[in-house]
Amino acid sequence: MRDILVALILVGLMPTCFRRPFIGLVVFSWLAYMRVQDLTWGFARGIRWSYYIAMLMFFGFFAGPKKRLFIPDVRAYMMMALVVLFGIGLTLSNPDEFTVQRYLEYIKIVVIALFTTAVVQTREHLRVLVWVIALSLGFYGVKIGLWVILTGGGKVLQGPGGMLADNNDLSMALAMAVPMLFHIGMSEKREILRRAFFLTVPLTVLTIGATYSRGGFLAVGTAIGILVWRSRNRVAGVLIGILVVIIAVIAMPEDYKKRLATLKNPQAEGSAAGRLRAWGVATDMAKANPFFGVGFGQFRANWLNYCKNPTPQELRGKAVIVAHSSYFQIWAECGTPALVLYLLLIAFSFFTCWRIRRLAVRRYFSSWIINYATMFEASLAAFAVGSAFLNRAHFDLFYHWVAIIIVFSVIAQREMQDMTAYPERPTGSRGALAAVKPRGFGVGTRADRPRGFRNAPLLPERA
Repeated sequence: MRDILVALILVGLMPTCFRRPFIGLVVFSWLAYMRVQDLTWGFARGIRWSYYIAMLMFFGFFAGPKKRLFIPDVRAYMMMALVVLFGIGLTLSNPDEFTVQRYLEYIKIVVIALFTTAVVQTREHLRVLVWVIALSLGFYGVKIGLWVILTGGGKVLQGPGGMLADNNDLSMALAMAVPMLFHIGMSEKREILRRAFFLTVPLTVLTIGATYSRGGFLAVGTAIGILVWRSRNRVAGVLIGILVVIIAVIAMPEDYKKRLATLKNPQAEGSAAGRLRAWGVATDMAKANPFFGVGFGQFRANWLNYCKNPTPQELRGKAVIVAHSSYFQIWAECGTPALVLYLLLIAFSFFTCWRIRRLAVRRYFSSWIINYATMFEASLAAFAVGSAFLNRAHFDLFYHWVAIIIVFSVIAQREMQDMTAYPERPTGSRGALAAVKPRGFGVGTRADRPRGFRNAPLLPERA
């Protein structure tokens, strides 16, 4: 029955995905992040729904009126340059069929990111896409969080599938989702939806803890720290943050506390020590192959050539060998130029969040632009920290998030330039500050507090 329902929904959406490519992108994102096909058990599970939806939305896009292929932003060109650099290194490394397939998947990730900048053109588009990503990931945060409570502290050893198949990847994606869920809740006008989102946040944090991922713990801690720091009432935010930490420490299982304690002395724990060892081998690979690395996806194949003291399992080819860091992975496999581009991609995205937020704060006391700049910053910081401990240089959500930040920058600047609809707040004006008095954790009173994308009329789309 579940297979029939999912199949009917997706087949029914296909004509709309062709006529309206943006809807196709939304459905594609739903399939990618919620993995609804993996929630079935019969024929629907094996059908390549994402492939068919992608083909329909691309055909519909190119069959329609001539449009931009992507926003000509420096980060778009950086992503294309990374595809080229990865491809050159791959060609020089004599790859096998599996590695070539991984590279093709990476190309698809970048293409979807660029396509996002082409079809997301309005504030409502941005709102819908962020909601779909947040709710898709939040679904697993709530589902698994409730399971953890009912089982009295069960462990999550595997994710739902796709890019979330590994428990570490699941924890990092959920850490990125926490700021989304929080700020959607803050921006929502309807009280019942606000409470639902605020309930989703602690359950998602609980799910991250259940994965026992130290990278996920650091990622969500970073995200929450930024949310606290950016709150309008920082003192209240810090006090709430401290209270949450105290409750988390009290409720945390003893074995999880021991696992986190290894962060203080990683050499004393096997898994953490293995990361340091892998980073050392990755550094040797990068030094020996500074321009194109050892080849995309070729870290394991070159391990024995650079590891000075391989273990018996490694010699027999039965050990799990990865770089344990996106940064070391790119440096070793793709070379120094690729690593520099990757770091600049992250840095420029942070800079955009900070710049847009600074411009918005000068004009508004409270606005969706300020909220979303903070949300993007916190989610991106969660990835930047979490990926330092995970082998996810090709993580789908990161490239998609960079593309969404590009779109957000364009839409936010377009709205701030309309002086009629959004008059600038006089610098130092007490009247503007008095309009919405900050109370509590960065919010005003319920009656006068503007929330969401609907606190001002939509602007007409400009060419």
